[in-house]
Amino acid sequence: MNRPLRRLSAVVAVLFAALFASTTWIQYFQADALNNRPGNSRQLYAELGRDRGSLIVAGQAVASSVPVDDPYVFQRQYAAGPVYAPVTGYYSIRYGTSMLERAENDVLAGTSDRLFYRQLSDLLTGEKPRGASVDLTLDPAVQQAAWDALDGRKGSVVALDPRTGDVLAMVSSPSYDPNALASHDGEAVSKQWNALLADPDDPLTNRAIGGDLYPPGSTFKLVTAAAALESGKYEESTLLDGPAELDLPQTTSTLGNDEGTACGPNDQVSLIDALRISCNTAFASLGMTLGADALRTQAEKFGFGQDLSVPMRVTPSTFPADPNAPQLAQSAIGQFDVRVTPLQVAMYSAAIANGGVLMKPNLVRDVRAGDDLSVVETPAPQELGRAVSASTAATLTDMMKAVVARGTGTRAQIDGVEVAGKTGTAQHGAGLPPYAWFTSFATKGDRQVAVAVVIEDGGTVDSAYGGRLAAPVAKQVMEAALGG
Repeated sequence: MNRPLRRLSAVVAVLFAALFASTTWIQYFQADALNNRPGNSRQLYAELGRDRGSLIVAGQAVASSVPVDDPYVFQRQYAAGPVYAPVTGYYSIRYGTSMLERAENDVLAGTSDRLFYRQLSDLLTGEKPRGASVDLTLDPAVQQAAWDALDGRKGSVVALDPRTGDVLAMVSSPSYDPNALASHDGEAVSKQWNALLADPDDPLTNRAIGGDLYPPGSTFKLVTAAAALESGKYEESTLLDGPAELDLPQTTSTLGNDEGTACGPNDQVSLIDALRISCNTAFASLGMTLGADALRTQAEKFGFGQDLSVPMRVTPSTFPADPNAPQLAQSAIGQFDVRVTPLQVAMYSAAIANGGVLMKPNLVRDVRAGDDLSVVETPAPQELGRAVSASTAATLTDMMKAVVARGTGTRAQIDGVEVAGKTGTAQHGAGLPPYAWFTSFATKGDRQVAVAVVIEDGGTVDSAYGGRLAAPVAKQVMEAALGG
């Protein structure tokens, strides 16, 4: 072979090697990423041509696939769409997936490794592959009660079983109808999508676990109180300074109480009464005494900063990195740069209700496959750690019960049930109505529930108090969870 032919053959060999390497890289290493890319129409054709599994609540499908006479074969349907949309998300031929439809996509599509034996059985029997169904922990009565109680107001409600971390309700308002995005009419879907993106109220956002996080306001006083009790230097009867106004160090500013008065005789108030009446000056002073490290450590024990999935990813709640003294005073009452999800606030109450042990929140009860919906996988409850000691949890419970019995949370009282709670009124801008918060827990027989409520747009600048607006919502949710 002469030299030009040898050179040409070498070039051809290199080209074949490059082609082999590139196709191998695409078909093997990039396969999962390309298949799971939102809007991949080939993947959607393949998936929609398969009977996608359902999302099930109490035996009823809240998301399911039905046969249609078009190239996609199946179309997604959502029962009571807006009520469950923040949890189910959407499954769209044009815009991909969100929420559980995305987080559990491989299970619902039937491609998960968790379904290996079911896939093997289908292969051997010649059965057409089907997706598995995901049974959710949501309680339909609690979910509906939360939706109804919010009554269209902007905000969110989360209800947890403190003993297991099961999510009994997760509502975000305003919501949307995922059926409009599941349509196979591309033009109609695009029109609806653009309208949702243009909506300033962000209906596509699940406020319970993400979006623009909230200042928690006085619900954070539970964290400050927990840090104080855990230090061993405070009891519920310990007297704190609670003047009408607190001079903030390093500034000419002051921090005052909502009522404009001192929290007790001689400007002093016990820790339990400071929580009961939500005394700003007492908790701001207490926070500065405890220090930023103590508050941050306690917040982290309640779940701040953790990367959680439920299985949708939860945006971590945050405590400021290095606050100065006046910033620390504000942080101790849930202001300055403290930011939380409603799920995080529900986790405060859940951990206290569970004797100080924080459980991982979870939406999936089990995974089921086949015509008989046999159980393939059942996630076990997971402990995230001990937030506070059992004795501190018991003391905090007594303090929270005082809030509802004779403090700022009386609108959450339930006949025949001892309710523990904490109100919050979070400032977030001059001249804007505060966010109204309430977090609580209650037990009746073998049932227990922890709840967090935030309302963004209720009332006026002077009337959006957590006890007035959010506590009645929490009451309705707790009543539904406890069976009336």
